[in-house]
Amino acid sequence: MSAQNQFDLLRQRRFLPFFLTQGLGAFNDNVFKQALVILIAFLTPGLTAADVNMYTNLAAGLFILPFLLFSATSGQLSDKFDKSRLAQLVKLLEIAIMAIACIGFLGRNIPLLLAMLFLMGLHSTLFGPLKYGLLPQVLNERELVGGNGLIEMATFLAILIGTILGTSLIRIDGLGAWLVGSTTIAIAVIGLLCALAMPRTPAADPALKLNWNPFTETWRNIGYIRGNRTVFLSCLGISWFWFYGSIYFTQLPVYAKDVLGGDAGVYTLLLTVFSIGIGAGSMLCERLSGHKVEIGLVPFGSLGMTVFGIDLYFAHPVAVGELGLTATAMLRQPGIWRVLIDLVLMAIFSGFFIVPLFALIQTRSDPERRSRVIAANNIMNALFMVVAAALSAILLNKAGLSIPQLLLATAVMNAIVAIYIYTLVPEFLMRFLTWILINTLYRIRLQGLENIPDEGPALLVCNHVSFVDPLILGGSVRRPVRFVMYYKIYDIPGLNFIFRTAKAIPIAGAKEDPALLQRAFEEVDKELAEGNVVCIFPEGGITRDGEIAPFRPGVERILAARPVPVVPLALRGLWGSIFSRKDSWLNRARLPRRFRSRIELVAGPAVPPGEASAEVLEAKVRELRGEMA
Repeated sequence: MSAQNQFDLLRQRRFLPFFLTQGLGAFNDNVFKQALVILIAFLTPGLTAADVNMYTNLAAGLFILPFLLFSATSGQLSDKFDKSRLAQLVKLLEIAIMAIACIGFLGRNIPLLLAMLFLMGLHSTLFGPLKYGLLPQVLNERELVGGNGLIEMATFLAILIGTILGTSLIRIDGLGAWLVGSTTIAIAVIGLLCALAMPRTPAADPALKLNWNPFTETWRNIGYIRGNRTVFLSCLGISWFWFYGSIYFTQLPVYAKDVLGGDAGVYTLLLTVFSIGIGAGSMLCERLSGHKVEIGLVPFGSLGMTVFGIDLYFAHPVAVGELGLTATAMLRQPGIWRVLIDLVLMAIFSGFFIVPLFALIQTRSDPERRSRVIAANNIMNALFMVVAAALSAILLNKAGLSIPQLLLATAVMNAIVAIYIYTLVPEFLMRFLTWILINTLYRIRLQGLENIPDEGPALLVCNHVSFVDPLILGGSVRRPVRFVMYYKIYDIPGLNFIFRTAKAIPIAGAKEDPALLQRAFEEVDKELAEGNVVCIFPEGGITRDGEIAPFRPGVERILAARPVPVVPLALRGLWGSIFSRKDSWLNRARLPRRFRSRIELVAGPAVPPGEASAEVLEAKVRELRGEMA
């Protein structure tokens, strides 16, 4: 059953136990890690500043190391076995780790706790491919963005609350070690109970032969994603997010203390704002994307990350030194609200950036290899985080940058990386421009788009009401669509960039340019042969009276050369807009009388190629459109 909105998923067994299991795992990770950091930094007598620095950096490295060593193996396990049963085994491992860690906290045994931190990194490594590989198995496509948004929201709130709780518990005199140990064991046990409630999920590739060599398997996994350009560049985008985010997360304590002049409460305030912002952005993705994987949000997200990251520097470019202001006192300081607004908006736009990329990887990767693709993504994420830590150390210690300058440099790098990615995959930028234009002007109601096949070739036929019809269809249909359009519309300045980026196919009449007409039919056949979706407007032009004109026989010529399923579509509510031909050019040059007008796009069941004559398709489109022109 499809959920009406993302929160409905929290009432369903196919999602809720898994959601709680992964959220509790992330929460426990951070309670344990933060308690260990505080124990090293403040509560272990005899450690010098150099010792504290060494142990702190070692802890960060030990937690990331399993992602580099074991992600490839973890991906194989998640593809070969039932993910719900794997989750239960991972939770049993977590209970054992936390039981030993409790002994370490009671004895203040730093080496033992560091060993358990490495195993908690292994726990997270095993759960990562399972987590993102399971979502497409238990959610349908319209639920995938909302489900990913809930997962990202829960993850960052778990980081926030776990960090606060770990810090608070370990500092309680006389009871800190007991409280941390018992709390982490209790959380792990609850996580196991939630995992036991997860329904069984079929193995994606039960016949998979496991390769236990992590190095050759890692290289093979990287090869999987390199074979799919969109997935590979999406993984690069996610890895860049963790590069960007890890710099901000790592520098927040020093930023709060040395730049803003605050105490630990100010750091908690900044962490709270940042975490809630990412959670809010992740949750908003479902509403903004209209329940589908909308990659147009990715450039929108990167733009906001850059703008508010740069403004954060100008909000507070100079360190004030250590003053020890409380959070309450800090909120009375001039300029602090600008800092907080920049942080929360940057985090919200980060959510817009990361959630569609995860959903895109899940929908564009081979289901039998999906967990291994996620594993390869996790390896890249870990590498980018290591590079981020190394680069931060170089820029701060060798190049002499201040913390605000480092954050400014990161925001500028974000703009450069974004431009590079959108140059390599212009589909991202094209969808962004389309999404901005269409969602500014219209509210679109979609019906029946599930009739468009998820894979393989298909021909879409639609009535032609306005100059922006291709943009509306291209921004609404999940799969990339190759449009056949009249060459004079294709050449409209401004829109031509979008049409070229979408690989639209210009066409002309037989009397206008017979060579262009022939090339158009050849290009359509080539696209269908490659398994793509092609859309044509069989009327041959935009309606001048709001009615559907007779369909021309070009559709039959296409199907005679390449028999493929045909999906009829109908646009409703566009007649009379400034983009239609209802009025003269002079009247159409006016500003629209209404913004956010409601329009509809309706798709009917696919018609077999043997039954898809021009007359039959015209009748079906007329029926779908009804009386609403």
